[in-house]
Amino acid sequence: MPAHPIRLFADDAAVRHVGEGLLARTLPKAEWTHEAHLAACLWLLRERQDFLPERDMPDTIRSYNVAAGGENTDSAGYHETLTQFYIRGVRAFAQTLPQGMALVEAVNALLESEIGNRNWPLCFYSTERLFSVEARRGWVEPDLAALED
Repeated sequence: MPAHPIRLFADDAAVRHVGEGLLARTLPKAEWTHEAHLAACLWLLRERQDFLPERDMPDTIRSYNVAAGGENTDSAGYHETLTQFYIRGVRAFAQTLPQGMALVEAVNALLESEIGNRNWPLCFYSTERLFSVEARRGWVEPDLAALED
């Protein structure tokens, strides 16, 4: 059993609630979980063609963190490498899904996949590199395994 049980979503509305709450900066901080990050990303890719995650997610998360009472520092808040890494993973996963798959089914499949595992980035990055100030501030390439394009 994983250290953190997967919290699946009940329906499409629950996924949209997270994504819309992120964009409006109104999602309660307690709801901004690992699963919520991934669900919001997949929702944005599927339903918000005006939002380019690679470009728009950094400022969205930074401003959400501040609105939720957090900070973006060298040790807390926004993390550029993790954000861009997961965007790549979620985008690649989304391309494997069948056309017409319900949003909640797609999100829950993502959460149950290897990409949904909280430790997935550590297959590519050493802990030291991934949690460095450099990786938090900007993109750093993996040091353990290459990413597939």
